[in-house]
Amino acid sequence: MNTKSVRDVISYDQGYELILVLKKAGFNVDLIQKIINSKSNRLAKEMYGFIASVTQASDQFELVNTFSIIVPAGYNHATRLDTFGKKHRREFSLYNSAINDENYGRGTTKLIPGERFRVKIFRIKGTVSSEDCLAFLHSQKALLVGAQGLSLVYEQDRNYISVSIQCLVSFDKKDALWQGTSGDYRVPYMWHHQDGSFEFNLGFFELQWGDNCSIICFCATE
Repeated sequence: MNTKSVRDVISYDQGYELILVLKKAGFNVDLIQKIINSKSNRLAKEMYGFIASVTQASDQFELVNTFSIIVPAGYNHATRLDTFGKKHRREFSLYNSAINDENYGRGTTKLIPGERFRVKIFRIKGTVSSEDCLAFLHSQKALLVGAQGLSLVYEQDRNYISVSIQCLVSFDKKDALWQGTSGDYRVPYMWHHQDGSFEFNLGFFELQWGDNCSIICFCATE
């Protein structure tokens, strides 16, 4: 099927320009035709739903800071959280003992010494779910770094967890999170209180996150 015949089945203005955009994004004419011909427009509806969700999500998050992090020499992902706790626990007004390697060692991303990341902090606007946050992180091509990534931010420059940020949350996939005794999945966060103290604690995946929270976004550098 040539480009002209694909264009002919598009019934709205600038359909041809849309096809060119899709081709630049990696769609070939066969894929475009499958989308057009899918039963009950199923593929088109799936595309629309994904685009709509990403567009909505982007309106719920505001970029407030960007910085770089290098995973330090000697970093051991398998023992990172226990090591961090022994070194820094006394610096926190509250440190949840469940944040340890046994509970959070199966994270999605295993950090490696020498890796460099571009880190972005996005403030939540309004109220969002954990699924909203994960969808947004996916749209940013972010790596899910969980409690380990959050510990690196604190250790390398805790000023990024400022009083204005208050609560900084670091997500992972739901099935990589620890389940508390109640069966709830727990999400690591750090909180910077007005008195200057910090806490390293766990929120609930099933609950909503408000505008006093921000999410951390680790992106690989090119």
